[in-house]
Amino acid sequence: MKTGPKARAAARLAAVQALYQYEMEGTRLPQLLDEFHRHRLGAEIEDDLYAPADVAFFDDVVRGAIARLDEIDARLGEKLASGWTIERLDRTLLQILRAGTYELMVRADVPTRAAISEYVDVAHAFFEDREAKFVNGVLDAVAKAVR
Repeated sequence: MKTGPKARAAARLAAVQALYQYEMEGTRLPQLLDEFHRHRLGAEIEDDLYAPADVAFFDDVVRGAIARLDEIDARLGEKLASGWTIERLDRTLLQILRAGTYELMVRADVPTRAAISEYVDVAHAFFEDREAKFVNGVLDAVAKAVR
């Protein structure tokens, strides 16, 4: 099991992907975690090498976000601009916000700025600056409410 900043960054990216798969395909949690443990975390898939991840951190974010999904979505819904709802968000963007919100709510061992910055980086892996700034703004508002 890898630990450290790069391993946690890899865990966060993988957690967002796992949460996306959970929502879109309805993969059961035990099967989902097993699939990521065996085939994704630190693996090479179609010539793409996945960085070694902090598996325990990955598991905590995925399990925790799923277990507290209603609470997380309610918290996010409070922080979205007028006229925006959870249902209106891009599904990948939503998973980034869910994982980030879980971490801000529960992982007091992670500094606020570090958590927000890491999920902004994850957003950059999928989106342009506009969406990354959106992630920054929403997670900053969540942090002010929960920390």
